[in-house]
Amino acid sequence: MSFLIKNGTIVTSVDEFKGDVLIKDGKILAIGEKLCNNADEVIDAKGMYVMPGGVDQHVHFSFEFNGEKVRGFETSNAAAVGGTTTVIEFVNQIEGKGLIDSIDDYRKENADGIAMVDYSFHGVITDPSTGVFDEIEKLPEAGYPTVKLFMAYKGMFFHADDDTIAKSMEKAKDFGVTIMVHAENADLIDLLQKNCIEKGNIEPYYHAVSRPPIVEVEATERAISIAKLMDAPLYVVHVSTKGAVDAIKRARAEGLPIYGETCTHYLTLNKENLAKPDFEGAKYVCSPALREQDDIDYLWTSIKNNWLNAISSDHCGFDWEKQKHMGKNDFRNIPNGAPGMENRLGVLWTTGVETGRISRKQLVDLFATTPAKINGIGHRKGHIGVGYDADIIIYNPNHKSKISAKNSLQGVDYNSYEGFEQIGRPEKVFLRGNLIVEEGKYIGEKGQGKFIPGKPYGLCYDGVKR
Repeated sequence: MSFLIKNGTIVTSVDEFKGDVLIKDGKILAIGEKLCNNADEVIDAKGMYVMPGGVDQHVHFSFEFNGEKVRGFETSNAAAVGGTTTVIEFVNQIEGKGLIDSIDDYRKENADGIAMVDYSFHGVITDPSTGVFDEIEKLPEAGYPTVKLFMAYKGMFFHADDDTIAKSMEKAKDFGVTIMVHAENADLIDLLQKNCIEKGNIEPYYHAVSRPPIVEVEATERAISIAKLMDAPLYVVHVSTKGAVDAIKRARAEGLPIYGETCTHYLTLNKENLAKPDFEGAKYVCSPALREQDDIDYLWTSIKNNWLNAISSDHCGFDWEKQKHMGKNDFRNIPNGAPGMENRLGVLWTTGVETGRISRKQLVDLFATTPAKINGIGHRKGHIGVGYDADIIIYNPNHKSKISAKNSLQGVDYNSYEGFEQIGRPEKVFLRGNLIVEEGKYIGEKGQGKFIPGKPYGLCYDGVKR
């Protein structure tokens, strides 16, 4: 089966031009102007932008808090209608079980045969035994070349101390495994949280008060210091504040392989959302916390200048009515996280491209191309090029709509961007050449997604001596 996308404006991370894309058997066969019309089907994309499907390297489908679980891969069609064709999920190591077995078992039970977009996985070390560190070298062979460690969440089973981070980096660097960190100082957060509660400050807004920028800055600087000591690459996830960006900038200026991402909500929402009345602020409890406008502005400057190299959703689908209300009398019991994978492209196009903050090429790079490279799938995902998977968005820049939880596929009872005026939408989305979104509606099939194994030595290892 072959088809030809004609007359669209093709946008990649490095180029933008009017042209055609020929697709056969799920792969991109040719790109050019006025390609011969010998395809089985022709799609006219006149007036549209033809872009690679997004790669969201930061989603949570398996997270659990106080016995309550987030929405899983059964909602991954939400990613598809938002133009994301590959998601990368964090899987916590099960106590007493290895990283690979933890991911393999999770994948078989929760993703294979269920996912509606393609998927990969990050391991999360929660049981730092010697065996786990030895297992790191085997991760690339299993297709899982990235590992995350949580510096935050004191007392939680997935908190990682400096010793664990250092040992992980020391082992990972010899096998091309990328270490990622959630950088917040757990001890300081614990202290500040207790201070708030002792004063009777229990509302959602105090989530931000107890997680000020300095706790993120200190942890980012500490993680960089450990990486420097271990002579290892480092990737800092969901950077939210100016000081953390500057720490990464300084490290890069020293020639260190230190990189970071930010997320859609840190570019658009501020901490005043946490002060909304009637417990509405709980909808915006995520970690790191939402920041001030100055940080938001600096983050836009950071992605424009490549100080941060990816924009993820950090999607985490807890309901507001039941699950978020667990923290009604104590903000510490509000499950952290917010939904966002469905809205990543539309929000970034509207607030980034349409305002001139970033170019269309930069959007593609931040949304698709670089995330694929970071995670070892850049040889087949995140780019419109001959031989790549035919994961393609035909984006209509003239469509206008309002974001609402009522028509969302994310499976939760609220949307962080409720009422947001959105410009454009993915009119059609193809996954490996299969049409899965038509006129903005999901028309694919459950289980259509496939596991995409990652290769070691992703982008963070560029320029690192081996």
